[in-house]
Amino acid sequence: MENRTFRLGWRAGVISAGSIFVGAALLGGYAWRAHTSPPDAAEALEQVTIANVRHPGNCPMVVAQEKGFFAKEGVVVATQTYSSGKATLDAVSRGGANLAVTGDIPIVFFVMDGRPISIVATLTTAENDFGVVGRRDRGVLTPRDLKGKRVGVSLSSGGQFVLDSVLLRQHLLPSDIEAINLKPEELSGALAKGDIDAASTWQPFLGALIAQLGPDAMVVRSGGVYDVTILLAGSRDYVAAHPVTIRKLLKALIGAAQFCRESPDAARALVADAMKPESIDLLEFWASARFRIVLDQSLLIALEDETRWVIKNKLTASGEMPNYLMHIDLDDLLSVAPSAMTIIH
Repeated sequence: MENRTFRLGWRAGVISAGSIFVGAALLGGYAWRAHTSPPDAAEALEQVTIANVRHPGNCPMVVAQEKGFFAKEGVVVATQTYSSGKATLDAVSRGGANLAVTGDIPIVFFVMDGRPISIVATLTTAENDFGVVGRRDRGVLTPRDLKGKRVGVSLSSGGQFVLDSVLLRQHLLPSDIEAINLKPEELSGALAKGDIDAASTWQPFLGALIAQLGPDAMVVRSGGVYDVTILLAGSRDYVAAHPVTIRKLLKALIGAAQFCRESPDAARALVADAMKPESIDLLEFWASARFRIVLDQSLLIALEDETRWVIKNKLTASGEMPNYLMHIDLDDLLSVAPSAMTIIH
């Protein structure tokens, strides 16, 4: 593997990744599935372990794996799938994976904790992918009715950011509700048992909760509040030391993202199979999803806005705005697709 010295100019990130664990072993309580691309006998393929998040926005990852884009570039990818971006970053942090697919807000919390990570690229952005669901039979008929209620949410996530934003629009404070910290896969059971009156989460868990409650669901979508950004990131040391591998992955993902855009029916079929047992309305998701392998200025703006929310609410020990350019891998995407890099640096 090619080595290089880390240079300033990297984006939002966190985590340190130590040892490389390659193989199709499922890792942790959130492991979903693992498999590798078929090797090309013409050359020894590079091996990478990626912790993937269970989210329809990972279409480029799913397509690159299933349609052989990774193998074409000479990389064997083993995937481990988790229910949250925080969990994928934790996998990288403890050395169980080289790279992680995650949302932007988990990145903010890792950076604020002082853990070094490098964002390699944006894979997807989407609207209306998060939301708050309340039980009408518990008196949650409007967002204002969340006051005094028990709301399940995964803390340090986009779910918490959306919940706080919904409360703010109702002139409510986070202290006006009782936030119950739950993993996304725990929300359904808690809502059914009445342990919580409402929940704030993302797809596919959001869709499952809406279907679970049926006409009893009060739903507030995140459109106009928060557009989720799905990112590929890795430990700073790993990304800096493996530029050749990172560029191969980026080339594969660029082709896969194009497939997600231009062959939506085939792409949705692959994503639907990957999302099992959960299912969501992928037609609705595709309507607002933008599958593009980029690093643009809007990401930097979003990270800084989210950091101000973290600081204002004292959600981490740090109260200073990080320099997110230190946590973005500007070099590799610039080398592979110069027009996809629009961050001012």
